[in-house]
Amino acid sequence: MLNVSIIIPAWNEEERIADCLVNAVRQTVTPHEILVVDNRSTDGTCAAVERFMRDHPDEPIRLLHQNEEQGLIPTRNYGFDHATGDVLGRIDADCMLKPDWVEVVAGIFTEDPEAMGATGPVTYYDMPARHTSLAADDHVRRRTYRADGGEVLLFGSNMALRASAWRQIAGEVCRDKADVMHEDVDISLHLLGKGMKTVYSKRMICGISARRMDTSFKSFHNYMKRFKNTFEAHPQHWRKHKSEHTLYLAYPWLRALYPVYQQLLEIRDINPAERMWFDEQLALVERDDIKLD
Repeated sequence: MLNVSIIIPAWNEEERIADCLVNAVRQTVTPHEILVVDNRSTDGTCAAVERFMRDHPDEPIRLLHQNEEQGLIPTRNYGFDHATGDVLGRIDADCMLKPDWVEVVAGIFTEDPEAMGATGPVTYYDMPARHTSLAADDHVRRRTYRADGGEVLLFGSNMALRASAWRQIAGEVCRDKADVMHEDVDISLHLLGKGMKTVYSKRMICGISARRMDTSFKSFHNYMKRFKNTFEAHPQHWRKHKSEHTLYLAYPWLRALYPVYQQLLEIRDINPAERMWFDEQLALVERDDIKLD
């Protein structure tokens, strides 16, 4: 089976990076490596990663520093370029991977030699009704998050691509100096432009934060415009459905609910990232204990 590197670009993520790493190491299949790529953080992100590495010396975690440019794209590229795995998994520093994520990703690319990129559904771990959220996200991504008549678009918070595919497009992906595009959609379109296959797996699940919904409508609207900007930069590609329309409908409800739910979590002293996959992780521990017996 192919091995999987996990690349985590990070900028000022001291609040969530340790939780992200906990979920990244508690996997049914150990990742080949976990690369945290810091990009000029001014908070305690690096200290948090270093502390986690000291506390977990046997885990394959490395802290890299991309200090030449500020931005997600050069930081992501730096991580991809320094990864040594067969498959490059890419998540955000506030993501919580499902315990079988590495196993699922490795299986996708091992079983389908033509698959060059893969993605899956996400759910909000810091909002209520996570199972409903996951089902809704799966519905949207399978039906509308597509390009060129049905080809899968990768989602940056939950994506992976074959290392050999990255090497083919690394020199061509957009640098987006103006910071107006979706870097994950850009990668997807460059893969599709070379005739490479992208796939969607309902089992490739990741928990993400809903914190982007806790922004002004102007900020949210500018973020949604990135879809249009990215496709305009790639006029040879097209899409039938606009996924951002669904997000516009969800925005007012999530915007109103998010701060209220955060207050509830604080009152109850609940860390939503910590509890995200707690039951599944507990089941894995019990399963491993039985095997040892």
